[in-house]
Amino acid sequence: MRRLFNAPPPQPSSAERIRSVLTAADSMTVVTDEGRTEVSRLDGADVAEHIHLHPAMAREWDGDGDGPSYEGGPTRATLEFTDVAPTPVRDRVRARVLLAGWLLPSAEHPSPEGGRCMEFSHAVLDRGGERVTVGLEELMDAETDPLATCEAGMLTHLIDDHSDVVGLLLRLVKPRVTQRVRRALPLAIDRYGITLRLEGADTHEDARLAFPAPVRDADQAGERIHALLNTARQRSPRSWLLSDS
Repeated sequence: MRRLFNAPPPQPSSAERIRSVLTAADSMTVVTDEGRTEVSRLDGADVAEHIHLHPAMAREWDGDGDGPSYEGGPTRATLEFTDVAPTPVRDRVRARVLLAGWLLPSAEHPSPEGGRCMEFSHAVLDRGGERVTVGLEELMDAETDPLATCEAGMLTHLIDDHSDVVGLLLRLVKPRVTQRVRRALPLAIDRYGITLRLEGADTHEDARLAFPAPVRDADQAGERIHALLNTARQRSPRSWLLSDS
């Protein structure tokens, strides 16, 4: 695994992150002028099976709430999703996703299997207070991460059955960071790599470890993790590989 020390590890794009959150979501909050509705038990299906996105017509999203909703017509709505880490890390909320647009009347715009059609304005990804807006074309062109639906199981399995792995992976993190660590846990895993949350006495930071090559399907995840472990075993605790988080 050879990489320039100052080169940031590859990570999913904002659109890819949104697609993955939507794919793995099991609940959402629908916000309209009438209030908030919690929708749970999405039955493990992609949100796209419940909400069908369409390009917005001649409508503009008004952030102040003065949308074009009217009785019997499109309903201005925001769909909210919260991405929560499956592991017991400090500050478990990894991201929030908002889909903004207009829900169309079911009678005029029937959707298969009881879903709803939505004229899509934009999506917003909020990670640690940093917000990025993504349009429909970019969102539809993005690939869903092959580990999105199995990430939770992989990370909990790592903690429950291979707790020694995280300690070994710490050899791939810069020493100045690990010297302050009281606890380290896996925070996330995607096609490009694994992220560890390093917790100190009252602060934390994340360390990103890139795979030698992106994962193309879930079956390759174990192989990529073993490649990182083989690299880590070649490093003594005093000669850790530099890796920016």
